[in-house]
This record gives sequence, C-alpha cells and structure tokens, in this order.
Amino acid sequence: MSSPGEEQTPQVTDEDGWWGQLYDGAGTDTGRTRRADTLDDRFRSATSVTRGAAVPQSVPEPPPATERAQLPEADPERLADLVPDTVLDGATYGAVTLRAASVRGEEHRTAGRPRGDALLTARFGDRPDTGLLLFTVATGDAGTPFGHRAAREVCRTLGAAVGRSHARLAEDIRGERRGALLSGLQRLTDRVYGRLRAQAEAFGVAPERYSAGLRCLLVPADPRCRTRICFGVGEGGLFRLCDGTWDDIDPARAGDAPFRFRAVEALPGDVLVLCSPGFAAPLRDGMESGPAPGVTGAGYGGFARERAEEWSEAASPPGLAPFLTQVGARPEQWPGDRTVAAVWER
Repeated sequence: MSSPGEEQTPQVTDEDGWWGQLYDGAGTDTGRTRRADTLDDRFRSATSVTRGAAVPQSVPEPPPATERAQLPEADPERLADLVPDTVLDGATYGAVTLRAASVRGEEHRTAGRPRGDALLTARFGDRPDTGLLLFTVATGDAGTPFGHRAAREVCRTLGAAVGRSHARLAEDIRGERRGALLSGLQRLTDRVYGRLRAQAEAFGVAPERYSAGLRCLLVPADPRCRTRICFGVGEGGLFRLCDGTWDDIDPARAGDAPFRFRAVEALPGDVLVLCSPGFAAPLRDGMESGPAPGVTGAGYGGFARERAEEWSEAASPPGLAPFLTQVGARPEQWPGDRTVAAVWER
C-alpha cells in the first residue's frame, strides 16, 4: 500500500495556474555606494563625533513576518506539490466585485510548514442566464502533514463538479428552487468527501487525517438575480457587512448533520465575506467584545471594527494590494492561516 508521499492519484498541485501571486515592488538600487560618497567623505563623517561622547547604538528592528518565514521542505520529485505562501485574486463581473486572498499563518511560517488553507475562485459559462461564479475556501487539519493536500483536493473536486452542473445550478438559483438546491448540493458534497475518504484508505491514512473544512458561495452571473447560496462542511464563516454593521450569517447546522446550507438575498451596498476559521475567529471575537476603551464609531473591537471601516466606508472596493494587507493583519493570538473571498454587491 502506498503512502501519501508516494501516491499516484492526481492531486491538486498549487494555485499558480489559476491565481496571480503578489510580488513585492520592483525595489530600488540602494545598496550601491554613490560616486560622491568618497573615502574622504566617509572619513570626515566618522571622525566628526565628539571625543568621549557616547555613540548611540542602534537596535535592529525585528524582521517582518514574511522575512522570518521558512520555506517548507521540497521533494525534487514532487515540486508541483509546493504551495505558495500567499495567493491573491480579484475581478469584476456583472453586479459583483471580488477580492480574494489566502495567506500562510505565523505558526506555519515559522515552522516551515505549507499553508493549510486553499482558495478557488472560478467563473463557469459565458451567458448571463446560465453563468455562475464559485468561491471556495477550504481548511486542512493543521495537525496532520496531509491537511494542505486535502484542502486543495476538496476545492478542485468540488469546483469541477459545480462547473459540470453550472447551468442547472444557475437555473435553480434564479428559479428559487431551494429544496432542489439543498438536496443536490448535499449529494455533491457527500461525493466529494467520499472521494477524500477513499483516497485516505488507499494511502493507508485515517480519514480524519486526510480531510478539510469547506465553505462555498455560488453567485449567479445574471445581475437581476440577487440570491446567493452558501454551503459547506466543518468550520469557517460567512458574514454580511451592511452600512458598517457586521451580520454573522453562517449557515446553521440541522441537528448533528455536518452539511450547512443557506440562501442569502444580497442588496446593493452589501459585502459578503466567505472565510476560513483563521479569519472568522478574530472577526467574531471583535464582534462579541465590543469597542476598545475610548474608541468611538462602530460597536466592535479591534479587528472587526477595522475591517468594517476599511470595507464599508470606502467609495469603492480596495485594490488588490491593500486588500491583501487588510487580510494579513493579524492579532498575535490568531496565528493561523487566513483565507477570504469578499464580494462587493452593486
């Protein structure tokens, strides 16, 4: 029986083929000594300090998190399995503008482990009446060495299934056939997780060690349809931001059933935020804790208040680079991966 490191089943590799990666700016050539800075100039500068005076000692600033990060160990035979530290995506289509980012957390960066979250954004179909936008966020178990692969596999497999059925799904959403959507998406999700369990068995791995939480959002391309469908399994979150106010609209579980489903009516000006637990947890914490002492404005603390101000008060959605900075800002007590797909409604 093969091990996960030896499996031959095609796996999701990385997001390079789908999503643009952020590259920090072009930089400047500051390391070269200017010609005017001659040896005599440097000598005069060095000897201009008053004799006997204490020379201040500069304390180096700690490097940014990205500079402290360690790359995960690579297998030369499986380089396609490498996961980038950060992915970023954005687009405008019909009545919505998308910003999406997935960022490796501090605990994974310092330990040299790959990002456990996965992100998939896709548009299926080229007609407004049958087109469908899919936003998928998955989170692998950080305690296993296979969680990041399971997260990418569940995104890829579910995305392919939705893409093959996109015309029927778009028709059901536009026709408000929520019963059909609930049963159909639950069957689809069950098949996706059934495939994960079969792969775990083939690898000789316990199913719980090769699994991932999942959140998905379906948005019809038809600008006249304002219904959005959220579904998934496990932890994560779906929030609505309207006029600076957060609303936690994550689908509730029916009893002990793990499958979650909810239909949402989105209005112009709303921002729908689909996210992994690493973003949902500090957002909920800020919503529950209230504002810090002396803070005025929205009735939220720290992280929730800052995101509300940045995403609701601007005249337009943030650009890609500012959005990545906003998603990557993290309180020290939340060091996990963060993945967000935010949809601005017009």
